[in-house]
Amino acid sequence: MAPTLETPRLLLRPLVLEDTEEMQELFPHWEIVRYLSAVVPWPYPADGALRYVRDQALPAVERGEAWHFTLRRKAAPEGLVGAIGLFSAGSDNRGFWVALPFQGRGYATEACSAATAYWFEVLGQKSLRVRKAIANEASRRISAREGMRVVERVESDFVSGRLPAEIWEISAEEWRARRAG
Repeated sequence: MAPTLETPRLLLRPLVLEDTEEMQELFPHWEIVRYLSAVVPWPYPADGALRYVRDQALPAVERGEAWHFTLRRKAAPEGLVGAIGLFSAGSDNRGFWVALPFQGRGYATEACSAATAYWFEVLGQKSLRVRKAIANEASRRISAREGMRVVERVESDFVSGRLPAEIWEISAEEWRARRAG
């Protein structure tokens, strides 16, 4: 199991089955899901979080194919503010969401920074790739601030439909050079 990661304001705790009830309350909002992969069911079922965590996320963690964390404020660690996952397969290695009451506070940026460090420093990956809808300006800004670059433009299926998208990438060497500089 992955360790708890820390940022100045957040704890990224490994996802557990007991997180599903709170996830079910916070996650299924159009503003959160619209730019997520179309594999997310919409409308979101009443047991969607339980089924995702129990049947997909935790088995992938056990197989060493994914690392899932809940985002919690250090000031109030009992409550979720979102989640982030890292995925070893394919060209979409990181995904995250932040609950509506906590958006616009920089939590996603902090969480992405910690997850990216874990990806390169602990997991030893060579590059990090993320797929983003071009319309998802907030998420694109996070990647740009991290030093990622667009390497491909594609069309992808999101909860909101088929949209123009970009694949963003940063190599371990680029990431280390940015941290050292």
